[in-house]
Amino acid sequence: MPDALTLRDTTAEAVQMLTVCNACRYCEGYCAVFQDLSHYRKVEAQDIDYFANLCHHCTACLHACQYKPPHEFGIDIPRALTATREQSYADYAWPKPAGDLFANHGVIASVVTAVCLTLVLGMTMWLNPAAAETHTGPGAFYAVIPHGVMAATGLVTFSYGLLAMFVSALRYGRSIGVRSGDVFNYANLLRTTHAIASMRHLGGGHGDGCNETDAAYTNRRRYFHQATMWGFLLCFAATCVATIYELGLGRLSPFPYTSLPVVLGSLGGLGLLLGPAGLAWLRWRRDDPTSPMDWSLLLMLFTISLTGFALMLWRETSWMGALLAVHLGFVLAFFLTLPYGKFVHGIYRGVALIKFARDNP
Repeated sequence: MPDALTLRDTTAEAVQMLTVCNACRYCEGYCAVFQDLSHYRKVEAQDIDYFANLCHHCTACLHACQYKPPHEFGIDIPRALTATREQSYADYAWPKPAGDLFANHGVIASVVTAVCLTLVLGMTMWLNPAAAETHTGPGAFYAVIPHGVMAATGLVTFSYGLLAMFVSALRYGRSIGVRSGDVFNYANLLRTTHAIASMRHLGGGHGDGCNETDAAYTNRRRYFHQATMWGFLLCFAATCVATIYELGLGRLSPFPYTSLPVVLGSLGGLGLLLGPAGLAWLRWRRDDPTSPMDWSLLLMLFTISLTGFALMLWRETSWMGALLAVHLGFVLAFFLTLPYGKFVHGIYRGVALIKFARDNP
C-alpha cells in the first residue's frame, strides 16, 4: 500500500493535470470526465475520486493531447486517474484491512481463499462415505456434498459480499456527494443503466473505441468488457432459475443439458471465458498499468467458468466430486472477494455515473 506522502503526491498530480485540461478544453466532448470537468471552476483534491471512477481509461484524451509526454507538462490523465482509482477501491473498502490486502496481493489472496474453501469442501466429502461413489441423475451433487452445506456456505459468503459492497458503495457515494434521492431518481437510473449496459464511454472520444498504443481505434476492449458483463449476468440468471427449479418445482440439480439453467449457464460461461481472456490479452498487449486486483478478478472469473464447464462435461464420472469441490471453492471465494477485487469498480463507476447524470441532466 502506498504511504501517505505517495498518495498526496498522486492526488496533487491529478489535480494539476485536470486543472490544465480544464483550461485547455480540447477534449471537452470526449467522455463524461471532460464533460463534467467543464462545470468546475477549480478542481480540488476531494474531486479526484469522483473523476477517477468516472474515467473508463479509453486513452482518447492521451492520444489527442498536445501536452502529453514528452512535453514538459507531462499530461497523462489515464495514468493519473488509474492510480487514484485503484487506491479508492482500498480506501472505501469494508473492512479496510481486507481492501489493503487485496490492493497489494489480490491474486495470492484470491487463490489462497479458493484453495482453503476447496479443502473445506473436500473435507466434507471425505466425511461422507457416499462421496467416493459415482452418482448420476437429479440430486447427484447433493450425494457428494450435502445440500445444507452447499446452501449455507453459498448464502453466507454471498450475503457477506453484498453487505461489504453496499457499505463500500455507501462510503464512496457520501464522499463524492451522492444522496439517496439521486440513486432512486428515475431519470438518473435510466441514463446510468443505459451507459453501463452499452458501455458507451468505452467508445472513446470519437465513438470508434479505445486507442491502441499506435493511436488506432478499436472496440475490442468494449466488446470484451461486454462479454464479461453479460456472461456474469447470464450465470447469475442461471443460478436464480436453478433456485426456482429446486425450491419451487422440486427439481434437483444437475439438470439436463437442454434445461434453461444449463443453457443460460453455458452461454454465460462462454462470455466469462472469452471476456476475461480477451481483456488480459489487451492489457498485456497495451502494457496497461495493471494492479493485482485486475488480475485476480480476471483469473477468478475465467477459472470459475472453466471449472464449471469441466463439471458439466464430467458430471457423470468419478471425477464429479473433485470437480464440484474445486468449482464451488472458487465460486465461494469469488463471493468473499467481490468487495475487494476489481469487480467493485463496476459499483463505484455506477455511483459516479449517477452523480454525472444528476449534474448533467
